[in-house]
Amino acid sequence: MNFFRGVIGGQAAGAQPSGAETIQKLCDRVASSTLLEDRRDAVRALKSLSKKYRLEVGTQAMHHLIHILQTDSSDSEIIGYALDTLFNVISNDDEEEQEENSQKQADDLGAQFTDIFIKEPENVTLILTLLEEFDFHVRWPGVKLLTALLKSQCTQVQAIVLVSPMGVSRLMDLLADSREVIRNDGLLLLQQLTKGNAAIQKIVAFENAFERLLDIITEEGTSDGGIVVEDCLLLLLNLLKNNSSNQNFFKEGSYIQRMKPWFEVGDDNSGWSAQKVTNLHLMLQLVRVMVSPVNSPGATSSCQKSMYQCGLLQQLCTILMATGVPADILTETINTVSEVIRGSQVNQDYFASVNAPSNPPRPAIVVLLMSMVNERQPFVLRCAVLYCFQCFLYKNQKGQAEIVATLLPSTIDANSISAGQLLCGGLFSPDSLSNWCAAVALAHALQDNPTQKEQLLRVQLATSLGNPPVSLLQQCTNILSQGSKVQTRVGLLMLLCTWISNCPIAVTHFLHNQDNVPFLTAQISENLGEDERLVQGLCALLLGICIYYNDNSLENCTKEKLKQLIDRRIGKENFVEKLGFINKHELYSRAAQKPQPSFSSPEQMLFDHEFTRLVKELEGVITKAVHKSSEEEKKEEEVKKTLEQHDSIVTQYKELIREQDAQINELKEKVSSMTAQNEQMQSTITQQLAQIQQHKDQYNILKLKLGKDTQQSGGTAEGAQVNGLQLEELEELRRQNAQLQTQLTEKDSLIASLRLESAQSADSTTAVSENAELLKELDMMRGQIQAQSAEISQLRAERQDLLRKVETAVQGGMSTAGGAGDAAKTSELEGRLSAQEAEKLKAEVKGLTESRTGLEQQLASANSTVAILQTEKAKLQKEVTESKKEQDELLVLLADQDQKIQALKEKLKELGELVEDEDDLDSRDQFDDEDEDEDEDGEEDEPNP
Repeated sequence: MNFFRGVIGGQAAGAQPSGAETIQKLCDRVASSTLLEDRRDAVRALKSLSKKYRLEVGTQAMHHLIHILQTDSSDSEIIGYALDTLFNVISNDDEEEQEENSQKQADDLGAQFTDIFIKEPENVTLILTLLEEFDFHVRWPGVKLLTALLKSQCTQVQAIVLVSPMGVSRLMDLLADSREVIRNDGLLLLQQLTKGNAAIQKIVAFENAFERLLDIITEEGTSDGGIVVEDCLLLLLNLLKNNSSNQNFFKEGSYIQRMKPWFEVGDDNSGWSAQKVTNLHLMLQLVRVMVSPVNSPGATSSCQKSMYQCGLLQQLCTILMATGVPADILTETINTVSEVIRGSQVNQDYFASVNAPSNPPRPAIVVLLMSMVNERQPFVLRCAVLYCFQCFLYKNQKGQAEIVATLLPSTIDANSISAGQLLCGGLFSPDSLSNWCAAVALAHALQDNPTQKEQLLRVQLATSLGNPPVSLLQQCTNILSQGSKVQTRVGLLMLLCTWISNCPIAVTHFLHNQDNVPFLTAQISENLGEDERLVQGLCALLLGICIYYNDNSLENCTKEKLKQLIDRRIGKENFVEKLGFINKHELYSRAAQKPQPSFSSPEQMLFDHEFTRLVKELEGVITKAVHKSSEEEKKEEEVKKTLEQHDSIVTQYKELIREQDAQINELKEKVSSMTAQNEQMQSTITQQLAQIQQHKDQYNILKLKLGKDTQQSGGTAEGAQVNGLQLEELEELRRQNAQLQTQLTEKDSLIASLRLESAQSADSTTAVSENAELLKELDMMRGQIQAQSAEISQLRAERQDLLRKVETAVQGGMSTAGGAGDAAKTSELEGRLSAQEAEKLKAEVKGLTESRTGLEQQLASANSTVAILQTEKAKLQKEVTESKKEQDELLVLLADQDQKIQALKEKLKELGELVEDEDDLDSRDQFDDEDEDEDEDGEEDEPNP
């Protein structure tokens, strides 16, 4: 212990050892000590020296500390010291100030020691295993050490954690720890773990991370919470950003609905702490992640729908129109609302209906545009309003029409300020940024909407008193020719290019002003400075649009004449070169990346995202149009006309084929239905033919029987009647049968002709009407067949009566000779049979009644016997139960008595008395019995004297 006092307290006598020597001795003590207390003290000393002598401790003691973690895991105190020491060695947070020449080396120490530590992946797995220990002195240092490893070598440690069994699950358990310091450091650990690793992000999300994080945010007070809320929001951003799977899981889990209470801002917005501003800023970013334009359109649309249905959009619009909201929060809210409504018609319609709480109420769009064209507003706020207006008009032709309508003469209201008036005011404002923003906003009102481009041509502006009004198109070109600032001219040129592209009428209006083309050619042909190159490129684009979308309605400005002018005044190669200045500008690529305008200063606002798409679309076709000759254009026009004619012919044939296909399908359906009906009728007729043949056979048998009966009776002259049946009736039946066979033959021929006509009906449309007539005849034949079926049924009934009469006559008339008295004898015989049967039935009923009475008596006696037996059974069961109780009581008494006897025997033994056990007594009795038996045997064996 004196050694440790010397190391820690510095009180050892003699020369003081150096830090490296002390650390070497401590490492030797850790490696060689057999007592746990000595090793613990040595590790504690290394911990105290690890900050000052970071390099020495890291190089000499790291493998000893890892060995301690592996072998002494049962002692939480030494494990905690070892983890703290490793953290001090690896972490760069608590470094002391270094000299400039060694600063880089100090920064690299953490990375070097981290590489040494994670060289063996089992070391990281060991840390994850130790995190399962609930002891605070083990778990907290383990969390800090793993966080430091992730900060130093994030990708490598993530890979190890990912393949470690239950590695992510163990880290997720930290969020459920009741100790806030561990939970909070666990949040920081998960932040580092989820950076840029989609696989780990998915695992964390499916470990119920969203539910836990949202619960923590709610418990901590949402936007009014502290740094813990910020950490939770940062972790949520890591999990959701650029991860479509987690975004879908977040939406399907109804977690969007739980975000609405975050934005419930009260009326008193005077006190906004810095932490609240940060928290709300992150919450807005989280909403934007779900509806970002870079997401898939389907996922974004689904999230936008959910945000509208749960009221989140309404809550954001409330913040948008509230007073006292900080500028940065208001700016971010505008950006968030922009992306929530972008491309969603329902959300855009709702946003158009939002009014600001003013007197009188004004639409929110008008209030925002007032901020956009006001040069005293912050730059970022004006950019946000422009983005919001662009998102409101994105794929929203209804909104575009409403904006353009506010500029038309028939809809202008002099008593109110409209969006169109604000845009025109900003377009001609002395502030160049207002000019640019208004021009871009108005261009978005015309994007991909030829109808509104034509409508905007009707707008007339009053420039000054006494002068006639001029069109908006003419006023824009007038401002261009006045040589204003570059930003203003760029904005106006983008507006004009968007306006006249894909709109020949607008091109004609633009070319109708004779000053426009000379101005454009003069701008393109001049050799201006670097700043003017962009203007030259846009002028070339505008002139190229006038060529490409020209319908040749003006004789002086046809396509060919404009190309000749370019060739003569500018040169085609020079024109194409100037056109290429647009996409070579450094700000062009930045604007093409994302829809939101993001510029660090107002001077950089030169390009719009949608305009970059237009440039990509038109640059190639304009270059080809300028280089083409008139002959090539004529050929192309002829080819276009030919293709159009061909397309029209193909379209006509397609329509004809569709109609024929429809007719063929109808005929096929009719033929198939008729075939099915014919088959059904054929089967019915076949059945009826079989029945008729059966009736014929039965009739022939019956006729033979009747012939025999008449011969036996001998009545040649008197045979006119057989049992009351007239021979005339038989002849009538024969005649009807012959008619029925004739009708069936005719039906067979009709059905065969019907099949032949049905097969021929598919080749012509005229056969349809004939098939209809055949179907009517078929229906009539069905009725006839049904009537004949009824006749057959009637014949069958008559045949049954005839058979019954014949059988009766044969049985009763075999013994008689005369035929005149057969009917009387038959009736008498029937009476006798019926009387006998009645007597027999009465006797059977009487016997059954008597047997039933006897059975009922037996049943009653059996029931009484069963009741008596059940009563006796209950008594016996009761007696058995009582006897069992008595037996149990006797057994208990016997057991008590045996215990008492045994206790008394033991006392007698202790007093020295001789006590015989029951076993001895039993054995002695057995011997006595055997002796008695031997005596008796001996007596029997003795001879008589």
